[in-house]
Amino acid sequence: MQQPPQPPDPPAAALRRVPVQRRSAQRLARILDACAEVLEETGYEDLSTRAVAGRAGVPIGSVYRFFPNKRAMAEALARRNLDAYAARITARLTDPAHTPLRWRRAMDVVVDEYLAMKRTVPGFALVEFTVPAPGPARQANYEVADRLLALFAGPLGLDAADERLRTAFLVAVETADALLQLAFRTDPAGDPALFTETKLLLRAYLARYLDGTGEEPGDGAE
Repeated sequence: MQQPPQPPDPPAAALRRVPVQRRSAQRLARILDACAEVLEETGYEDLSTRAVAGRAGVPIGSVYRFFPNKRAMAEALARRNLDAYAARITARLTDPAHTPLRWRRAMDVVVDEYLAMKRTVPGFALVEFTVPAPGPARQANYEVADRLLALFAGPLGLDAADERLRTAFLVAVETADALLQLAFRTDPAGDPALFTETKLLLRAYLARYLDGTGEEPGDGAE
């Protein structure tokens, strides 16, 4: 069986300390919220742990208790974004209006929830699922692809460990990522025509792998 391209080695864990107590977890959440707000205002280059501490209303030592530097802090924000993205997709797809699951509709949800976060979540435009800074090769799209495959595996009866499917989802995510980035370069608000083309491309490409999984006659013509 053909092996898919392998992701680079994952970065070291972003958190120095994993919060155990509720108060500590709330402080971490406040720090990440502040990080997102400062990112939105200043960009990544001017992000600083001191500015985040000030915005969060905590001593700078509290920031360093969790993060050694701003990159680790932004990586934790990116991880939280990915978790939130997966949760939003899950909520949409488990809504009674979307059951039983149709994979073509699911692909539309994948794009729509990304766009919703792009427009409404502070800092997401700069730190989506990875940090926009020089360093190790990006691996975020590998993680996004595996997360999406895991979300769809149960409802669609897929094998999340199937290497051919993992490769297909990676190709789909990389392609959609490139097109959506283009959509926002073309138009700061996002080019609706490119959003539509992205959905059509995902459906056309994944049909060879997913047709017959949770579909009914007529789904392909949606």
